[in-house]
Amino acid sequence: MPPETPLDKPAATVSPETVTAAFIIIGDEILSGRTKDANLGFIADELVEAGIRLKEVRVISDDEDEIADTVRALRGKYDYVFTSGGIGPTHDDITCDSVAKSFDLGVSHHPDAVKRMTAHAGNVGVDLNEARMRMARTPDGATLILNPVSAAPGFTVENVHVMAGVPRIFQAMVKELLPTLRSGAKVHSMAVISNLGEGKVATGLGEIQARYPDIAIGSYPYFRAGTYGTTLVLRGTDVARLEPASEEVRQLIRDLGGEPTDVEDS
Repeated sequence: MPPETPLDKPAATVSPETVTAAFIIIGDEILSGRTKDANLGFIADELVEAGIRLKEVRVISDDEDEIADTVRALRGKYDYVFTSGGIGPTHDDITCDSVAKSFDLGVSHHPDAVKRMTAHAGNVGVDLNEARMRMARTPDGATLILNPVSAAPGFTVENVHVMAGVPRIFQAMVKELLPTLRSGAKVHSMAVISNLGEGKVATGLGEIQARYPDIAIGSYPYFRAGTYGTTLVLRGTDVARLEPASEEVRQLIRDLGGEPTDVEDS
C-alpha cells in the first residue's frame, strides 16, 4: 500500500477540549541575525483562527542532536509540533534526518514526493539533480504536506509537522495542513485601550481577573505622543463572558479618571 498523503486524511474535527501546539524555528541564520524570521507571526495568527493554542516557541541551531532532542521533548508535551527550516537541497539541511533520529526511523525517498517533484521539474524545465532530490526524502512512514509553490513537500510524522523555512512556501504548507488537523474551541479577544498607566489600573484589574478566572486578562503598557497608557486584552472561548468582563474594565478606567477606547473584537 502506498504511503498515505494529505489527500487521504479526514477533514479537521473540532474538539471542546484545548488543543495545544509548539513551534520550532530551525536555522543558524536565524540565530545569527542574518535572516529575520517571518513565520512565527503567520503561524500564530493561523493557529488562533484554527482553535489551536500556541504554547511554546523555540529557535534552535542546525544541529542534529539539538533538533532531535527538541522534537522529542515537545512532541510529548503538546498535541502538535510544527517546525520551519532545514528541508532544502544543501548539505546543512538536516531537519529530515534529525526528525527521523528523534523517532528512531530510517530515511528514504518518498515515492509520491518523487512523482510530484519530477512532474514539477518537467513543467518548469529544471534538472532534478541529486541535490534537489534530497527534498524528496522523508522519514520512513511519513505523510506529505503538499507544497503548491515549488512541489518539494514537507512531511508529518505522528504529531510533528515539518515545513520549509522560506516564508512563501511555509505559508502555503500551513494553509494545506491546518484544515486536516483537530482543532479546539477558538479563543476570542477584546481589547480596551486605557489612557492610564499600568500602575494605576493594576489593583482593580487584579480584582476583575479574580471574578473572571475563565478569562485571561493581559496588560500591555505603551508610550506614544508623550503619553503613557495601557492596552488591556481579554481572551476567552466564551464570547458571552468577554463582554461583561470588558465592561468592568471600561468602568474601572472611568472610575480612575480615564477614558477607555475599544479595539475591534477578534
